Amino acid sequence: MIILGYESSCDETGVAVVSTQHGLLAHRLHSQIAMHREYGGVVPELASRDHIQRVLPLTRETLQAAGLTLDQVDAIAYTAGPGLAGALLVGASVARSMAWALQLPAIPVHHLEGHLLSPLLAEPAPAFPFVALLVSGGHTQLMKVEGVGQYELLGETLDDAAGEAFDKSAKLLGLGYPGGPALSNLARQGRADAFDLPRPMLHSPDLDFSFSGLKTAVLTRMKALERQAGGLSETQRADLAAATEAAIVDVLAGKAIKALKRSRLNRLVVAGGVGANGPLRKKLLDAVRLMNGEVFFPPLDLCTDNGAMIAYAAAMRVQAGLVDLDVNNHSFTVRPRWELAEQSSTAAA
Repeated sequence: MIILGYESSCDETGVAVVSTQHGLLAHRLHSQIAMHREYGGVVPELASRDHIQRVLPLTRETLQAAGLTLDQVDAIAYTAGPGLAGALLVGASVARSMAWALQLPAIPVHHLEGHLLSPLLAEPAPAFPFVALLVSGGHTQLMKVEGVGQYELLGETLDDAAGEAFDKSAKLLGLGYPGGPALSNLARQGRADAFDLPRPMLHSPDLDFSFSGLKTAVLTRMKALERQAGGLSETQRADLAAATEAAIVDVLAGKAIKALKRSRLNRLVVAGGVGANGPLRKKLLDAVRLMNGEVFFPPLDLCTDNGAMIAYAAAMRVQAGLVDLDVNNHSFTVRPRWELAEQSSTAAA
């Protein structure tokens, strides 16, 4: 079965073609970072308009790269949520219209399920069951995954997500958009032990996260330094960036290891944009190896939002018999807010 997939939940337009037999055949991605940078963050209306401009040219490029034509496609998948409502509607409308015109089934996909299953596109791929650390945008969650559509929420953020902690701390430090990568780049020039920042909830008995207090600690430390010297030196900015990154990494890794131990599993899957962070990857690899376990990451080019993860998640749900393939079902909606755990209790999204 050949599935054409669309991702348009935020500020990346992704298109991909996946075969249930041969895996990922081709994918193309357009990032809106350059457009949003001058505003210091994503502008939803501009994001939606850009998706409209990009989605069809990317579709043609992806099909050409896969050596396919539209009449060889068997189903069309799209991100139905969570995300920005207007951006989601672009991908959903295109996918549903195309499916109606071609008399093909349309498959709505949960954005986080796409991230969750994306490490299975890597070599080697993890086997079920495993613990998943999802660190994507405004989401930070730990899930126990028994199989496709079998997800148990172990813990989640109570306020800011890890990605938001990166971005907000970067903004405090005067770094550009996107803040996370900018902070990580600056952190390479600093010393993580130069400042003692808190590790919120690291030692709490549960598996939940909290990062809003870390942002406050960064702000407090900055104000203290500014009072002392009238401003931050470049060395202090780099040290504070390194200390912030280390604090976030320590919390994520500490909670992930605790989740493995409680679940009595030795396989950890890390997915989402923060999963591309080098220090996080190293800390998790070192810690899990001490447990004689394994850590799996998606390919670096599939850590951010992309169409490949959506088409692949749809393919896996098809193979698991969890998808309604009725070509006469033309109604649809998008869900800007949508809990991943709900995917465990529905036979078809």
